[in-house]
Amino acid sequence: MPDHHAPYPEAAPGRTFDDVVAAGLSRRQALTGGTLALAAFLGLSASPASAAQPGGAAKAPTPLGFTAVPASSADAVAVPAGYSVRVLAPWGQAVRDNGPKWRADGGNTAAEQAEQVGSHHAGLHFFPGTDDSRGTLVLTHEYTDAALLYGHGGATVTKEQVAKALAAHGVSVLEVRRTGGTWQLADSPRNVRVTGATPVAFSGPLDADHPALRTGTPATGTLGTSSHGVTPWGTFLTGERNVAGYFGTDSTTWRPTRAQKRAGISARGDGYNWHRADARFDLAANGNEANRFGWVVEIDPSTPQAPPVKRTALGRFQHVGASVTESAGRVVVYSGDDENGGYLYKFAGSDSWWRLRAQGRSPLDHGTLYVARFEDDGTGRWLPLTHGQGPLTRDNGWADQADVALRARQAADALGATPLDRPQQTSIGPDGTAFCALANSPGLGHCASGPNAHQAAVSPRANNPYGHIIRWREDENAGQGEGRETGFRWDVFVLAGDPAHDRQVHLDASGMFGSPKHLWSDADGRLWIGTGISAYDQNRAETGHEHLGNNAMLAADPATGEIRRFLTGPRGAEITGVITTPDRRTMFVNVQHPGEHTLAWGTPTQDGPRVVSNWPDHDPAGRPRSAVLVIQRTDGGVIGAA
Repeated sequence: MPDHHAPYPEAAPGRTFDDVVAAGLSRRQALTGGTLALAAFLGLSASPASAAQPGGAAKAPTPLGFTAVPASSADAVAVPAGYSVRVLAPWGQAVRDNGPKWRADGGNTAAEQAEQVGSHHAGLHFFPGTDDSRGTLVLTHEYTDAALLYGHGGATVTKEQVAKALAAHGVSVLEVRRTGGTWQLADSPRNVRVTGATPVAFSGPLDADHPALRTGTPATGTLGTSSHGVTPWGTFLTGERNVAGYFGTDSTTWRPTRAQKRAGISARGDGYNWHRADARFDLAANGNEANRFGWVVEIDPSTPQAPPVKRTALGRFQHVGASVTESAGRVVVYSGDDENGGYLYKFAGSDSWWRLRAQGRSPLDHGTLYVARFEDDGTGRWLPLTHGQGPLTRDNGWADQADVALRARQAADALGATPLDRPQQTSIGPDGTAFCALANSPGLGHCASGPNAHQAAVSPRANNPYGHIIRWREDENAGQGEGRETGFRWDVFVLAGDPAHDRQVHLDASGMFGSPKHLWSDADGRLWIGTGISAYDQNRAETGHEHLGNNAMLAADPATGEIRRFLTGPRGAEITGVITTPDRRTMFVNVQHPGEHTLAWGTPTQDGPRVVSNWPDHDPAGRPRSAVLVIQRTDGGVIGAA
C-alpha cells in the first residue's frame, strides 16, 4: 500500500535530519530522545551506571535539580517541592464539549465510551502547535479491567460489554491549549478516538489481502496499545502487546498450531471471554483474526480521521512501543518483546526516509528487521530476519518475508537471539546511547539450555524480581553499509531493587525502584524511568518490595549514575508515558490503572470499585480513573533541571 502521507517540503535531498528539525519540526515531535550519534566504540564502562557510556568517552553530568520524594503507599500523587501537579484527560472525559458526560457509576454505554477518553493510559506524546500555547496530545489505552469498566454485570459476557471494552482501548488524539499557564483540553474537530472497532489498514510484507489476515470481514481495531515512538515525518507509532489474551474458544476440538502457541494463543486466553459474545474473538470460528494484532501501528495526528496503518515490516510480537531515531538519513526503530525470554528488535530503513517518502513509499515498509544477540564480553550483533538468509529458507519451512514477519518470534528463535528479562520500552539519549528497560524475570530469560548453557551476562541475576536497565551504542564499523550497523557494545546501566534484599543493588532510599518499564530521554540527557511493579509484588514484604512503595517515576543522570525519585503514584497504578513540551517547562505523565487488584490492598469489584484506590476524583460514589498528569515548576523553570 502506498504511503498516504505527503512528504514535508523541507524533506529534500541534501537536507539532514537536524536541518528538518531546524526548519520547524520539533526534535521531540520528530523522534523519541534525540538523533542517534554513531560514535566509535572504545570499550565498556568500568561498572554499571558509571560515568563512561558503553563504547564512548565520559559524558558531562546532567544535574538533577530537585529533592527526591520518598517512597509512598498513599492513594495520591506526590511531586518534589517547588512543583505543581494537576489532572488532565481522565478516562471517561468526553473528547468534545458536546460529548457524553462521565458516569461515576460506570454506566456509560459502549457508544458513549467511543466518544470519551479511553482507559489504562500508556504511551504519550505532545506534538507542538503553531505557537507555544497549543499542541496535540496523543495517548494510548492499553487494556481494560472489567471490575472498573462496568457499573454492574453478571457472569455472562454480553455483546455490549465487549463493545464497551473495545471502545475503551486504542488511542486518543486530543488538542490542548494553554490559558493563563494552565493546559486544558480544547474543543476541536481534530479530537478523535481510535478504538478496537476503528477501520485499519495494513502495509508492508502483509497487506490486508494477505491470506493470513483474511477473515471475510474488513480489518478493524487496535488493541494492547502500549508505549510509543514518533517518526521524523511527525507521525505517532504505538505497539500492540498482550493481544493473544483477547482470543479464546470453548471448542473441544480446536488445537493451536505451533505458530499460535509461540505467539501465546490458547483456548482460555487471558480470561476476557469475549469469544462467548463476539465470534470475531473465537479462535475456532475465526482463527485468522488474531493475526491482525501484534503489530506497530502508525497514526498521523495531522489527519487523525485517516485509518491507522499497521506496519508489518516491523514484525509481529508483543511490541512495547517503537522508539525511533535516524542514522545517515535512514529511519531506525527499536522495540522490545514483552515476554519472559523475549527479544530486542531493530528495524533499519533501506534508504533515506525523505527519499522514500518523496517516492510515495513509507520508510517503515522498506528496510531490514533485526534481532539482538548479546555476547558476554559486552559486544553484540544485530541478526537480520531476512527470508532466504541463514535458516530462514523455504527448505526450512519459511515461505517468504511475510511469513518471517508474521512469525517473527520463531524466526528470532531460529537465529539464536538472546532471551532477555521481559524487554520493555526503549529510549535513545541525545548522545546516541540507547536504553532498554527489562522489567523482571523468574529466571526464564537466561540461556539455560543447549550446548552453550550459561547465565548470560545481559541477565546478571538468576532470579530477577526487580529488573534492570541495559544500554548500548551502535558500532558504525560493523555493518552492511551506511545507516545499517549490525554491531553494538552494551552494558548494564543499573540493577533495580532494594539493597536490603539484594547486595548487588547500589541504590539508596532516594532512588530505589523496581520493575522499570517506561523510559524517555529528555534533550538534556536525563533518563526518566517509569515503574510497573506488579499487583503481586507491590508494597509486599513477602516479595522484598515493602520499601519501594507504590509505582513511581525517577530521573537518572546517565553520566554519573545518580537516580532520584521524582514522582509517586496512587495505589495499584503504574506510571507509564512521559513527555515534555519543547520548552521543557511542562511535563505530561500517564497514570495507568489506579485501583487495580493488588494483594496488598485487595480486589475491586463492580459493586465495590474503590477497594484499592479512588484516585483522582475521590468521589465516595465513584471509581478510580487513569489520567494524564500536568506537572510544572512553580518558578516556571525546566523540569528536572537545577
